[in-house]
Amino acid sequence: MKNYILSALLLLPIAFAGCSRQPTEYPAEFEPNLVHAMKYQIKEGIPMEQALEDANWIIDGMFGTPDEPTLPETLQDDEFADLISLDRIKKAAGPNAKGSGLYRKHCVTCHGVTGNGRGESSALYDPYPRDYRHGIFKFKSTKRGSKPVREDLARAIRDGIAGTAMKKIPGLSEADIQALVDYVIYLSIRGELERTLIDDAIFELDLEGGDRIIDRQLGETLAAGGREQIEKQIEAWEKAGEPEDAPAAELAERLENFDESMEIAVEMLEDIAFDWLDAEEDVVEVPEPPADIPVADNYAEFVELSKGDQAEALAASIKRGQEIFTGKVASCSKCHGEKGYGDGQNKDYDDWTKDWTTRAGLKPEDTESLIPLMARGAMPPKNALPRNFSEGVFRGGEAAEDLYRRILQGIEGTPMPASTFVPGEYEKDDIWHLINFIRSVKKPEPEITEAI
Repeated sequence: MKNYILSALLLLPIAFAGCSRQPTEYPAEFEPNLVHAMKYQIKEGIPMEQALEDANWIIDGMFGTPDEPTLPETLQDDEFADLISLDRIKKAAGPNAKGSGLYRKHCVTCHGVTGNGRGESSALYDPYPRDYRHGIFKFKSTKRGSKPVREDLARAIRDGIAGTAMKKIPGLSEADIQALVDYVIYLSIRGELERTLIDDAIFELDLEGGDRIIDRQLGETLAAGGREQIEKQIEAWEKAGEPEDAPAAELAERLENFDESMEIAVEMLEDIAFDWLDAEEDVVEVPEPPADIPVADNYAEFVELSKGDQAEALAASIKRGQEIFTGKVASCSKCHGEKGYGDGQNKDYDDWTKDWTTRAGLKPEDTESLIPLMARGAMPPKNALPRNFSEGVFRGGEAAEDLYRRILQGIEGTPMPASTFVPGEYEKDDIWHLINFIRSVKKPEPEITEAI
């Protein structure tokens, strides 16, 4: 009898849901992170299908769909107003139509509807388009381990990324750019929350013993407006003096557990969101170079310096930079090669690949072992190739301050580490010498002469 009553209560969504959400023809959908779940299934031997479905039930309720995005209440607080706005998100989201659809028009072919870097053309590129769900971005002005600031993302959209398929998009207004920035942040927060919920389930719950991330069946009832009915029924049962093992106690416990699970999910979301909000405090300040070290902001300026009054000082700086570059402390040549041609160690992988291979106990070179993950959306591993400075292309910007930050902090998500200084051998001022050396490696463009 009590199972019948409990089942009846959980069928309340049928009565309350109605027809408020009409399906559209071929609606866009966010893909669940099958790879992240499957790597744990392989590593831990635990079925992950239910955990993945539970995690996506939570984030779908918080973030909506690609065509009808929403923002969790937490992100609608005034303190996040400058970080992310539902109005800007709606301008970028949805199908390509007047007044909306910017992401679908300009970005989805490479980055995918979900922001997982698996768009239709993504397999053609090396490196692959960015998977936003990790919350990791390579080219930024902040410390390693910090999120980028909005302007870092805006710059990549506004100017493109040199040497990659990420090109400058003609015709974008500044409002368009800011809307796309919001949407990238939206996809990143959404995807990182999904990953965090799955991580927490693996490390904190007994999934094999029946623990759940969330009670979706009860959640559907509550989402359809059934909380008041459930609470009234619990109260009525309790007034009737039912024993502790009666339906009232069972349902009350389920309701309490559901609320606790949602509170945990909201706390995770807030932690992720505050990481984005705190990025402004983690911007790396770049000092002025010492007066005796001439530093250019681009190659043309560098050539002018090499011909002017500071030519001798520049040559001395280049020599010092080469010593640091090939030395044991900075050890830049280990990957970039003795001459900076990118011909050193080139068998490593970026963190997006390591996340589902080496960190799951799988070798990126062992294709057969990777088939279950690639069948669920993982991209075939590609080596992270060191920059060949003779090409003179710097993906994160060629200005001196851009290069300074990347040498100081490394490049997030890649084998490029942060600098480790040793007094008397490699110090912060030596970064300016390194910048001059890597600029000097560029091969001049061949002069074009007209035929006589």
